[in-house]
Amino acid sequence: MRLRALLDTDALGLRLLGGEDELDRTVRGVMTTDLRDPSRYLSGGELVLTGLAWRRDAADSEPFVRLLVQAGVAGLAAGEAELGNVPEDLVVACVRHRLPLFAVHESVAFATITEHVVRQVSGERAGDLAAVVDRHRRMMTSGPAGGGPDVVLDLLGSDLDLRAWVLSPTGRLIAGPKVAGPGLPADTCAKLAAEHLAAARTGRRGPHRVTLGSSTYSLFPVRSSGRSPQASRDVRETVLSDWLLAVEADAGDWPEERLDLLRGVTQLIAVERDRRDAARTVRRRLAQEVLELVQTGAAPAEIAARLRVAAPVLLPGLGAAPHWQVVVARVEWQGGDLEGGPVAQSLLEEILVDPSATGPEPSDRIAVAHTGDEAIALVPLPAVSTEHDGSEAGILADALLESVRDPLAAGLDDDGRVTLGVSASVHSAEGLRGALEEARHARRVAAARAGRVCAAGHQELASHVLLLPFVPDDVRRAFTARLLDPLRDYDRRHRAELIPTLEAFLDCDGSWTRCATRLHLHVNTLRYRVGRIEQLTSRDLSRLEDKLDFFLALRMS
Repeated sequence: MRLRALLDTDALGLRLLGGEDELDRTVRGVMTTDLRDPSRYLSGGELVLTGLAWRRDAADSEPFVRLLVQAGVAGLAAGEAELGNVPEDLVVACVRHRLPLFAVHESVAFATITEHVVRQVSGERAGDLAAVVDRHRRMMTSGPAGGGPDVVLDLLGSDLDLRAWVLSPTGRLIAGPKVAGPGLPADTCAKLAAEHLAAARTGRRGPHRVTLGSSTYSLFPVRSSGRSPQASRDVRETVLSDWLLAVEADAGDWPEERLDLLRGVTQLIAVERDRRDAARTVRRRLAQEVLELVQTGAAPAEIAARLRVAAPVLLPGLGAAPHWQVVVARVEWQGGDLEGGPVAQSLLEEILVDPSATGPEPSDRIAVAHTGDEAIALVPLPAVSTEHDGSEAGILADALLESVRDPLAAGLDDDGRVTLGVSASVHSAEGLRGALEEARHARRVAAARAGRVCAAGHQELASHVLLLPFVPDDVRRAFTARLLDPLRDYDRRHRAELIPTLEAFLDCDGSWTRCATRLHLHVNTLRYRVGRIEQLTSRDLSRLEDKLDFFLALRMS
């Protein structure tokens, strides 16, 4: 593909700013970047797309262009969305180095240019490689009917005899070949993800080769195709969110044509990833709106109204309002020079997925917002049940990180840390603020532990913690609400007087006879009420620990 062909396509909206004599250069690929020095990711012949976020002043243009020329790129296309117009200093630098420069209109997404270049380059390759890429393109760009990335991987197997899988950064299987053959074990997926993240942190250019047992894998990064004009400026911003393509083969002795083919496949898969990110926009917005209401002390009725809007989006077809859990994650980098909130947001959207789930978008029931270094997930539960051991069903902190701890530690390297906190479930808007503070306090408990990746749940906020003066008031309110709100709600609906019964039962030291006499009840009626209290709260009033919890909750309410 020649550079001049780009100007003949009106849909791309490209305007030539310089380098008219160099338009016969061959384009071998495309890359989106806003790194100040992207040379380590360039192999030559690329059309480089940039949103100009790397440019702080006019002096930055000359070294940036010089690095591109040294890497042998075919041309540069600069988006106009960031600065309005392509700055004159960049135009001058490109003219000086004879680098063709195009302006990209703000209405044109970088993904449109990427898909066009990949399509054209693939179509021009010779022999069977050209045919394979073209088939991949048609499958990937035809929408749901095309079968998504799984079909691409099937074609790699049938046409090139390559087994390949798409993995998340935590090692979750996103896509794999549907044709017959052994799958990729979960522990292998986790090890491959860890190796990929470790290599990415070193800045080495893919593919990365890994040998596990008797098999050798080549790992290709799947980076964003550039739907947003601004790309990451720091590898840490995407290291915990980028997908990877794992191919069961040693790419070390591959010809350049085959390497180009696989890189083209990763760009096509990146389109699927961008579709996933676009689909998450609505859920992220819902989470942000609810979070802002909760943190600004909005009336419970206003929060409840917003939750009623969110519930059908997150749990389509659900008749009743769900219960909710709050999960807080914090990603912190040594030196504090990088905001960890967006990374934590992507990470929560990944690890809150059922580990057994496959596919690019199984997390459509999770809404995650972020602020600063913190991400907050609002997780709906269709119903809150009780497990056989008496514990409340829902998300457990330890289970969240059990299968992803090693890959995350590799991606964090020696300068990053992830800590998570999980609240108990709440059944009303009134409980959300307390749940949020409870999850934040649990995360602080996790942060006090050693290790790169730590989590803590509400179960670890033991009763004695509430007696310590440094515990926030909101945590005390969360503890009280978790024990007493189910009883208050039941009393409002049934006039059952469970709260007065509980107070009297504790005041009588658990004596059935004395309590029944005080309340003018038959002992069997008292036993029924106490049984209902235990059923609603999953507590046992014959246990001293549970009696003490109820005593503290009543005194603090």
